[in-house]
Amino acid sequence: MTAISEARPPQAGGPSTGFLNTIERVGNKLPDITMLFLYALFVCWGLSWVLSYVSFDYRHPLTGDVIQVVNMLSPDELTTFVTLMVKNFISFPPLGITIVATLGIGIAEGSGFVQVLLKKLLNITPQKILTPAVVFVGVVSHMASDSAYVVLMPVSAMMFYACGRHPLAGIAASFAGLAGGFTASYTPSTIDPIMQGFTQGAARIIDPAYDVNVLCNYFVSLGGTFGVIAVCWFITDRIVEPRLKASMPLNAELDTEKDQNLRHITPEENRAFRYAGLTMLALIAGLALLLAPENSLWRAPDGSLTSPKAPVMQAIVPLLFLFFAIPGLVFGFAVKKFKTSKDVTASMENITRSLISFMVFGFFCAQFLYSFGRSNIGTLIAISGAEFLKDLAMPAGFTVFGIILLTACLNLIITSASSKWAILAPVFVPMLMAVGISPELTQAAFRISDSAVNVSTPMFAFYPLILMYCRQYCKDSGVGTLCSMMLPYTVGLLVVLTATLYLFWGLGIPLGFHSGYVYPPQP
Repeated sequence: MTAISEARPPQAGGPSTGFLNTIERVGNKLPDITMLFLYALFVCWGLSWVLSYVSFDYRHPLTGDVIQVVNMLSPDELTTFVTLMVKNFISFPPLGITIVATLGIGIAEGSGFVQVLLKKLLNITPQKILTPAVVFVGVVSHMASDSAYVVLMPVSAMMFYACGRHPLAGIAASFAGLAGGFTASYTPSTIDPIMQGFTQGAARIIDPAYDVNVLCNYFVSLGGTFGVIAVCWFITDRIVEPRLKASMPLNAELDTEKDQNLRHITPEENRAFRYAGLTMLALIAGLALLLAPENSLWRAPDGSLTSPKAPVMQAIVPLLFLFFAIPGLVFGFAVKKFKTSKDVTASMENITRSLISFMVFGFFCAQFLYSFGRSNIGTLIAISGAEFLKDLAMPAGFTVFGIILLTACLNLIITSASSKWAILAPVFVPMLMAVGISPELTQAAFRISDSAVNVSTPMFAFYPLILMYCRQYCKDSGVGTLCSMMLPYTVGLLVVLTATLYLFWGLGIPLGFHSGYVYPPQP
């Protein structure tokens, strides 16, 4: 396998390559995302000091009170801020849910259960429908943590190569499916409660009693899967692969032995997988039995299963933990990957190492969100921005489309979904609520552009890993190669996911459970 540093850089001169290289250059000059929030905190304090001496005519839409900015640099506010730093961090919306869900994924991943699941999905794929099958597996495996990149992409490349097709097309198709899975998905995932936490917190800037369902975008996500698979299938077979065959010759000597081993499943793994699969089916059946009675403790007081007040909705993350952890335990002990409890805890410890940067980011982000909300700057921006939008008198459809385009531009340099939504949610959500657009619709618009653009920006965290897989087959692959290969998918995903959203909107189909398109919600 060719080392990344040894590969020839992408050829310069083309307009696409030049544009993408510019993006990469600008992105690399940005501070770390954690430092961005630290700087944002200082800016927030400075603005609060200046704006606290200014009187505004804007009034809160619910209370009717005149909005006055609070000086966060006053002695009282600084004292309060210091005393609440730990509480702010602990109450940071995505912190707990991310850690809990990741622990479950760590057990399933450390045992080998997730890897065997991906292998089986790919091994049973008929050659005639190889492309849509790879995209489909990518869509359903987006919640498999880093395993999706480590296993899915090299195996997809190997399968394409074994069928006489270009291996980089397999990488592209699986990558596009994974990106599409952020917005278009068959199953809930850990990203849903993370998004919900930020959205609900932002909505409560305007309406302190507002609740956002954790599956508020599930219906539109499910509907989008069909378009995602279709458009990625077309782009792979009709645009990307013909171009690759013409412009990207394969290495003279290919080393695919490692990928062959990746695809191989031992008899012990097969037996263990059956046990784990039966365990997961038993968990699903058990949950269904618990939810079935009309007086089930898992239902809301009004009997609803989908209300934000329903325990089952509040327990999505613990349920994800159990549905990953228990089959993972069964698989791990059956295949003897887990021999003692120490092996189990080690698997959780290993995956939590990937959360260290997130926890550091979360600490500073939590302090910024507190200051942003406490200072009333968020409310001021939201109400003033809403007044500006009212003066423009644009239809709601144009406003939402503007959010999609703005997020897409920002995503070129900041790829982390949680980081961007932490920045954008406190501004976009209350601002659009003030002009009658629901928080759930704003979140859906954000997720569309975020998933579509990630595949073609060189700032994406997994680009070096994906380049390594590409160079195993084509040593001349570079950042420009990968970006230009994935750019058609960005356009296709952006078009099909936006069209799905507007189709649901036009037909009045709910975005998800207990979520509509307007604020205040219609009865």
